[in-house]
Amino acid sequence: MKLSIIIVSFNTKRLTENAINSILSEGSKISKEIIVVDNNSEDGSVEMLKGYSSELKYFRIILNNGNLGFAKANNQAIKTAKGEYILLLNPDTIVKKGALGKLLEFAEKVPDAGVVGPRLLNADGTLQKSCYRFPTVWLAIKKYWFRQKGNFEQFAPAGKVPVTVDALVGAAFLITPKAFKKVGILDERYALYFEDIDYCRRVAKSGLKVYYFPGAEIVHLVGASGKKLADAKNQWRRLIPSSKIYHGIMGHYLLTLVLLLGQKWEKLLKRN
Repeated sequence: MKLSIIIVSFNTKRLTENAINSILSEGSKISKEIIVVDNNSEDGSVEMLKGYSSELKYFRIILNNGNLGFAKANNQAIKTAKGEYILLLNPDTIVKKGALGKLLEFAEKVPDAGVVGPRLLNADGTLQKSCYRFPTVWLAIKKYWFRQKGNFEQFAPAGKVPVTVDALVGAAFLITPKAFKKVGILDERYALYFEDIDYCRRVAKSGLKVYYFPGAEIVHLVGASGKKLADAKNQWRRLIPSSKIYHGIMGHYLLTLVLLLGQKWEKLLKRN
């Protein structure tokens, strides 16, 4: 089997169903399986998923008794995956025609590819910023103290040529066999956020590269799958535990201090 597509769902019935249907109608002739891990949804997702598994031989579901988080749930499926390549796919995505075939074709041709991500689009078809530089205190200082743009925010490379980047948003995240052999599964300390950047950092340390491939396109409804986990005012608080793991305790608080002082400095400049 060439590809295992893994989706983690939690009370995202409509989104997950749309994502699955987009995979089924994507059109590429790839030997694949779809594995959906449900983190104890209570919105009818389980019944919907059982309908697919009863009709499709290559569709499997893993049902959890609680919300295990993104990394652990993905790892459950990764450990049972039969595909040579593994695609982690958010439930709030729509796979465009031919995207899976194009992603695989590129990944197979590039010997040092560890992770490959497609061009992500917003619901209205506009380009979505889906790449990162590895976040550091120095990059935060450049942005918030010296007002240098392009250091600490997400970006989308211009043009149609594949390029290497530090890290990719995990909404559509293709892991190659070489990366899996060298890096393995996701770090389960991350319940939510930073697991994608952490994986890319580990891939880079292994000697492989992370590629942004604009030749394949997937629509990503940003944040739609996480809206029920916290209200808009408190969304940022969900980043804190993972930030402490990624940066370390001291690094997290130093970075937080840089950001707070930088934001206050920006407000002061605007007033004057």
